[in-house]
Order: sequence, then C-alpha cells, then structure tokens
Amino acid sequence: MKILLVGDASSCHRTLAEGLRALGHEAVVASSGSRWLDTGRDIDLARRGDGKLWGLELWLRVNLGIKQRMKGFDAVAIATQSFIELRPERQRRIYDYLRANNGAIFNTALGTDPNYVRECLDPKSKLRYNEFMIFGEDSPYRKANPTIADQWLAEPLAELDRHIYGTIDGAVSVLYENDVALHRALPEEKIAYGGIPIDTDSLSFVGVPERPGKVRFFLGRYKNRLLEKGTDIMEHAARDVVGRYPDRAELVIVENRPYDEYLGLLKSAHVVLDQLYSYTPATNALQAMAYGLCTVSGGAPEYYDFIGERELRPVMHVEPDYESVVRVLEEAVANPSDLSRRGREGRDFVVKHNNYVTVARRFADFWQRRIEIKNKANRKF
Repeated sequence: MKILLVGDASSCHRTLAEGLRALGHEAVVASSGSRWLDTGRDIDLARRGDGKLWGLELWLRVNLGIKQRMKGFDAVAIATQSFIELRPERQRRIYDYLRANNGAIFNTALGTDPNYVRECLDPKSKLRYNEFMIFGEDSPYRKANPTIADQWLAEPLAELDRHIYGTIDGAVSVLYENDVALHRALPEEKIAYGGIPIDTDSLSFVGVPERPGKVRFFLGRYKNRLLEKGTDIMEHAARDVVGRYPDRAELVIVENRPYDEYLGLLKSAHVVLDQLYSYTPATNALQAMAYGLCTVSGGAPEYYDFIGERELRPVMHVEPDYESVVRVLEEAVANPSDLSRRGREGRDFVVKHNNYVTVARRFADFWQRRIEIKNKANRKF
C-alpha cells in the first residue's frame, strides 16, 4: 500500500513508517516533529512559532504546496485529533481534504481528544484512574487546572471530534487506555489494537549490571507536562528514596531533550521512571525496556490481560500515589541483583509485543481489511 501518516507523538508514526517500509509498503510521514523532540518526517508540518500569525503561516504553507503532496494514498492515518497545530475549524478542512483525496482515512489513537476525556471522566469507566480522575476524585493535574477537561469538551473542539469519529474508516489504538475510550465512539469492527512500535533493531541490549554499585534512577521530564504525567510525584518520591539511601542510589534528571539525544542519555540508567497514571508502558518505558533496563510505570493486570500476556510482566507497576512509588523504588534499592533479570525480561517483552515490524503488520492488516470492506460497499452502489 501507499500510506500517509499525518501528525506524530514520541516518534510513534515515524517508527511505524519504518516498520511499514520493512513490510514492503510505501510510507510517508507528515508531522511537526513533536516540537523539541524534532523527530524525523518526510513532510514538515511544524508551526514555527506561537501566536495567530504563525498559525496563518502554517495554514498558507499547507494550502500553497504541502496539500498537493498529501493525496493519492491508499490509506491515511491521523495522529489522534491534534494531527496539526491549527484551530479546530482549520483542522477539519484539512481532514476533509485528506478524506476526499485518498482511499481511506484512519485514526491512530495515541493521545488526548474529547472522546478520551469523556471516558476518563465517566464514573463507570474501566479506567479507575487517569490523568484527570483518580478513584473518583480530581487528580492533581485537574486540581491545578480546574477548567482543563472543560476546554477539551468545549465546542468547536468537540464538534471536530464528533465529525472525525462519525466519518473515519477505523481506528487503531496504541495503549490499553486508548482502546477502552475508542469503544465509546466506534463499533467493535472499526477498532483494532496496534501497540506502540519500537525499533528493537536499533535499540541494542545494554542491560543492568548484576550488582550495580549504586542503583541509578533516571527521570526524563517534559517541563509543561509534569502534573499530567505524574512526574512531579515520581520525582518527589525518587528524591526522598535517594536521600534515605545516598550510598546505594542516585537520581539523574533530564528535561526537554531532542529525541535522539534523549535515547543516548537513557542508556546510562538502571531504573527509568515513566508515567504514574497509566495502565500501559508507553514509549519512554518501552524504549528503556528494549535497552534491557528496568521501568517504573503502568503495567497493570488489565493491560497484560488485554494483550494476552501471562508470563512476561517486567514493568515495576505503581499505583497513582507517592507511597506506591516509594515502595517500588525502595524495593529496587533493597534488591539490586533482581534488576538485571527484570531488564532481560523487559527486552524479551518489547521484542515480542512491540517490535516495530510486528506492530506495523497489525496496523496494515487492519487497514487492508477495512479498505476491502469499504471497496465492496462502494461497488454495490
């Protein structure tokens, strides 16, 4: 197939494109590069500054040339709703252009949109905790930003959300949480789970020493998303544990680094602290696991059951509170010899479930099935 991937987050679409190419497909990535991450893309959709004038500049750039390179594909996948940094009404016009000028259009569910927010706020949701609600109570992120959920649910963003889910040919989730949310917007036959693609060929095994002199905790933080990811609580817990055991543990913090530079720094870690409110290990955690490092993140039983994994459960799972993080980190300090085993199991897990070619095949197989169904329906008319 000839495939266009529009938008990106944490290099998901870029890595997916590499997997699709390995399978013999033609794949083109059009994205902003996720700002400071500066991830690779074939078509640059970066907004070059803040403010309305830069939005107008991007809009004109798209319409005066870029759009012509975004038609004639068998399948187009947009990265959730925010696939380009423009106002919702302009996003809709670009979405409608992509839908009208290509064979089929899909959603890669990899981030936040109004549908996901509605799922998070629903007291009947399977997601007992998330970045907005924790066991029925407002999360620290929502307490600090009381209107944040309302902003996501306000018009015209909510209207764009309804329009996309009402016209999309299907959606592929990359996290368990995304899959749960998709089921409130789409019928079962239009949903598939793909997972986050990880280039395990380029991320060679590093591993954790059998007996590390000091357990090195590693925290990569995004300055504007500390509360959303629970990074503030993780950092607080890590600093306290290191303070209690200064001869046995240390903490390394990096912030807002370009993607390739960050991966190089990551290799120095023993234990990588990722997200607090997740059920699923996301990109940062999976990359660390591919290196054979330990991860503290979401590795909930619901996620393992969802992917059918009964044996490999390497993530050091934390519940969404300070005490849970402290317990897990103190366990790592008390049993450093166990970290090497967990690291090896983590590598095996990522190769099994998130290898970029394996994930790309899931995406491509689902897209092809949906395209065949669409073509049969069109022939009837």
